[in-house]
Amino acid sequence: KLGAECQSAGYPGTLIPYKCDLSNEEEILSMFSAIKTLHQGVDVCINNAGLARPEPLLSGKTEGWRTMIDVNVMAVSICTREAYQSMKERNIDDGHIININSMNGHSVVPQSVVHFYSATKYAVTALTEGLRQELREAKTHIRATCISPGLVETGFAFKLHDNDPERAAATYESIRCLKAEDMANAVIYVLSAPPHVQIGDIQMRPTEQIS
Repeated sequence: KLGAECQSAGYPGTLIPYKCDLSNEEEILSMFSAIKTLHQGVDVCINNAGLARPEPLLSGKTEGWRTMIDVNVMAVSICTREAYQSMKERNIDDGHIININSMNGHSVVPQSVVHFYSATKYAVTALTEGLRQELREAKTHIRATCISPGLVETGFAFKLHDNDPERAAATYESIRCLKAEDMANAVIYVLSAPPHVQIGDIQMRPTEQIS
């Protein structure tokens, strides 16, 4: 459906969807194998998937914590590794790996339902800087960047508050939130920086957001 929308809007290029459960390493590896077969490999990898479950530190369910670790940390790490290996084997020296992080990866807000989520996003902050250092050690010009948004109007809150859709909807009604287009523009800005410029992290909030 999205591919058809892009085509009818006259956007250049082609959107090719591929179904993949990012909590399953075998499916991730299968996806990268298919990309190699069909499109030679990956030049730019944007790790966008992430989720929060309402599991506080003192009473949360282990299953919810594990889901957040699998998607927010492990999947990012696996996709990053596979993307880099794809670039390396094809001598791509100007690739880019962009991790969609969160302002929760830079500060812990007083909301117990997102404390574990925040810990996973702090991990993304550390992983991105570690990646930058390893890419330098490998003597490549592949760049690594975080983009850390505040409140973006997506389905995120509906996943977090899946038992309370009214609360989820209210999350996006209190202020004028960031939009998906704002995130896309940030990605374009990062990718369009000159080769000698590496943007480490873009932190962006709705102007009206407090925390």
